[in-house]
Amino acid sequence: MLFSSYQFIFIFLPLAFSLYFFLNKLDFLRLATLSLALSSLFFYGWWNIKYLPLILFSILVNYLIGILVLRVKVKQLFLVIGILFNLLLLGYFKYSDFFIQNINYAFNGNYATFSILLPLAISFFTFQQIAYLVDSYKGYVERQSFLTYLVFVTFFPQLIAGPIVHHKEMMPQFNKARNKLINYKNIYLGILIFTIGLFKKVFIADSFAIWATNGFDLMDSLTLIEAWVTSLSYTFQLYFDFSGYTDMALGIALLFNIRLPINFNSPYKSTNIRDFWKRWHITLSRFLRDYIYIPLGGSRRGEFRLYTNLLTTFLIGGLWHGAGWTFVFWGAMHGFGVVIHRFWSKLNIKINNLCAWFITFNFINLTWIFFRAENWEEAIKVLKGMFGFSGIVLPVFMEKIFFLQTEDIKFGEVFYNFNSDTEVTLWILIAFYICLFKNNSNQIISENKPNNKSLFFIVLLFTVSLMHLEKNVNFIYFNF
Repeated sequence: MLFSSYQFIFIFLPLAFSLYFFLNKLDFLRLATLSLALSSLFFYGWWNIKYLPLILFSILVNYLIGILVLRVKVKQLFLVIGILFNLLLLGYFKYSDFFIQNINYAFNGNYATFSILLPLAISFFTFQQIAYLVDSYKGYVERQSFLTYLVFVTFFPQLIAGPIVHHKEMMPQFNKARNKLINYKNIYLGILIFTIGLFKKVFIADSFAIWATNGFDLMDSLTLIEAWVTSLSYTFQLYFDFSGYTDMALGIALLFNIRLPINFNSPYKSTNIRDFWKRWHITLSRFLRDYIYIPLGGSRRGEFRLYTNLLTTFLIGGLWHGAGWTFVFWGAMHGFGVVIHRFWSKLNIKINNLCAWFITFNFINLTWIFFRAENWEEAIKVLKGMFGFSGIVLPVFMEKIFFLQTEDIKFGEVFYNFNSDTEVTLWILIAFYICLFKNNSNQIISENKPNNKSLFFIVLLFTVSLMHLEKNVNFIYFNF
């Protein structure tokens, strides 16, 4: 059941919302919490009910280990057991086939893979529960009932693709008496940000998805402009898809008077790679920093160890996204990018902001190719095209420019394989404008006040979005 589906918007969400607040109004507080937990489990089971026992098993084990971490003297032992349990569960379902394939390749083996279907959201609920165990060990968490913990992990707005939340920043909100009553301001803001996210997903991201799919999956080779259209289409598809999901998650949570942490802050405005990771998927960056980079030693043990820790953290971040060497390489590229930026910063050489943005954006655009490509050949195909090694075809109106009149350059229909002419160019320009010059969702909801203009804005975006729901394209981060 997608957030961007008729059954979610018009059936599931109104019923879950109404039941929760109806039971709270009758002062059946635990029953209201149970209704939210059951609604969330129903939402998860809708995708593939056979993995419902898996998430319940994971939740039960982590809850019991969490109690031991809070109560017993040998806290560290049970913390290690809990982390190993989560990593082994994640490793079996997400990485076992990848491991076997590499063993077969390295040693010319013929071991059969398990052909495991990746359980939805396993990367997210695993990291969230590891954070819970570590926070319990550090004394940041008080003992909770199993029902409360169940809601913490399964709360359906953030269950499938985040944000990755800490127990201390979400669960106290459920305990506040005023949050158990309908808040019309939060309903307005929730609908506003949900509608913005819905529009991002179904109108913008899913439009770019068509061109990205054509270039990556359907075309055998790409000329110069075709390759750039392909890479930029995916760069903007990914941004509007994932930030759109996050907006919808934040909006739905607000309906229940829960404020989830911000996950995006105009990342394509970044002027260096370190700044990008402070703006992109903020809660994942926070997890990698707090639970991997800092425990490895952070910057406390010399420059060489610092660079090693940065690279290790980004390699793990790449592998978290997917069981494939293209993801590992993507993580490595960002790790080296952060290392180079840190080294450059120590030289105290200033770069013009526009130039810094240009370098940063194009680096990010290039790295997304490996994030999207199904294999090395697909990534190389796009890269070859972007650097002109698969032919250069320019628009006919440029034919009379004397320095372009060479045997290597041809003139003709540039966008023939994309079934569009000026449309794709216009979409890319609009996407740049939105990402670089318009207020992001966080700014919009912080500055917005209910009035006829904003109501018209919501109705317009929602109507346009409803007209495009039939695409029914999965969110990209559902694959992770």
